[in-house]
Amino acid sequence: MIGTAFIGTWHLIRLALRRDRILLPVWVLFLVGVTYSTTTALEELYGTAESRALLGVTANANSAFLAMLGPLHDWSSLGGLVVWRWGVFAGLFIAIMALLVVTRHTRAEEEAGRTELISATVVGRHAPLAAAVIVAGGTSLLIGVLQAVVLIGKGLDASGSFAFGLSTASVGLVFTGVSAFTAQLSENSRVSNAIAGGFLGVTYLFRAAGDAAGESGPQWLTWFSPIGWTEHVRAFGDNRFWVLGISLAAFAVLTGVSAYVVTRRDVGLGMLATRLGPAEGRIGTPFGLAWRLQKGSLIGWSLALFVVGVIYGSVAQAVGQMVQDNPALGQIVQQIGGADAMVDAFFATITQLLGLISSIYLVQAVLRLRSEETAFRAEPLLATPVSRWGWVASHAAFALVGGAIVLAAAGLGLGLVHGLRTGDLGTVLPQMLGAALAQLPAAWVIAGVALALFGLFPQLTGVSWAVVSVSLVITLLGPALQLDQWVLDVAPFTHVPKYPDITAGPLLWLTGVAVVLLAAGFAGFRRRDLTT
Repeated sequence: MIGTAFIGTWHLIRLALRRDRILLPVWVLFLVGVTYSTTTALEELYGTAESRALLGVTANANSAFLAMLGPLHDWSSLGGLVVWRWGVFAGLFIAIMALLVVTRHTRAEEEAGRTELISATVVGRHAPLAAAVIVAGGTSLLIGVLQAVVLIGKGLDASGSFAFGLSTASVGLVFTGVSAFTAQLSENSRVSNAIAGGFLGVTYLFRAAGDAAGESGPQWLTWFSPIGWTEHVRAFGDNRFWVLGISLAAFAVLTGVSAYVVTRRDVGLGMLATRLGPAEGRIGTPFGLAWRLQKGSLIGWSLALFVVGVIYGSVAQAVGQMVQDNPALGQIVQQIGGADAMVDAFFATITQLLGLISSIYLVQAVLRLRSEETAFRAEPLLATPVSRWGWVASHAAFALVGGAIVLAAAGLGLGLVHGLRTGDLGTVLPQMLGAALAQLPAAWVIAGVALALFGLFPQLTGVSWAVVSVSLVITLLGPALQLDQWVLDVAPFTHVPKYPDITAGPLLWLTGVAVVLLAAGFAGFRRRDLTT
């Protein structure tokens, strides 16, 4: 009985690997390549024990570093620096890879009707899910092993190298299980990805809040995050391999529950009932339809970034306290402008990170156009008096105006909490709102790229996500990797003035670039045929 449930799994694995013959190698090369580049750059930057010790003191005393990168457990070795500088981001990216791969080969296939056709042949009920889990989980393990091999090749300790590689792979395994489960919940692949992505965001915030809290705060929050579990492995330090057992247990439970649910629902349906539309009334304009389709995403992103702002705003005041508690650090900080300068640097880093996160929403809002087109819902709509320009503009507005709302929510969270804690709400709140909204023109540029691809090269709209990923890596890791200035300039967020020295010039020309890209997207769509 069990054997028949998995009939055809190998054939579906081969099909998945063939369909992702470009996507998966890109993920592998990206994650392994950045591991190598980060190791090389850190080896050159911190070649002496003194420079590493100084980095350890400043990194563990800076709330921004702790929130973004986690604590630096072992600064005496190059491997410890690699784990600190790249570990959190490696876990974040491999989680995204696993989410996308599993949903693509499970819920998206059911939504398109292909799973039902395949199930009519000699294919077991569990085969599609098993194939997706094996492909995503196997890719995660391959990435982890190759990371370990790269580190060993750089002369680092083998035990620490495998502790780091396997901890990265463990995050991929956990979110393979998470995505397998969320794929059973909704009939829509976009909703499944949103639920899984929301879980990733919440657990990332648990890790960030726990790390930024310092020794006197709720560090136990990191134990609620799969990315936090990788920190507790302490690769190149204690090498606590037993922590990986938590990830394996979570993976086993989630995939087991998903396999059980598969047999308890019909193909194409989800465990959550689909909410029906209104029985009365009508949607009279393209903007009304766009609001109906996009409002849930806009509200969800706004609330999420408001919470992120609240969390980061609550730890900002701890920066000054750290300086007071550490005289050696205080002497270093005094040379760069004192505790206030550290707080400003913290907010400069955080607002830039919030801008990068918001660009994900903007691209998601723009690419809703493509999903409506490929699902054949755009064609009957455009057969009415609705113009192409009006239809595209209705969704583009949610990227442009919605992006401002999302960033304003983040700035509101930062400003309210930090302003109340410092007792200067009237000054702090406008500053934080301005710092957050200063990221908007750069996010508009990325949205412009997505719309230009949609209008001119619709088959390449998926490249928009690569643009987001590349911008994230260049902005956050580019300086540490010692990338050439022209490479850094590729990322729009590189050109955004840092808080508190925000000037209008760069923001205006970034807005101009966004306008050109958006215009190209509008013009391209008006002149091309609808495609599937």
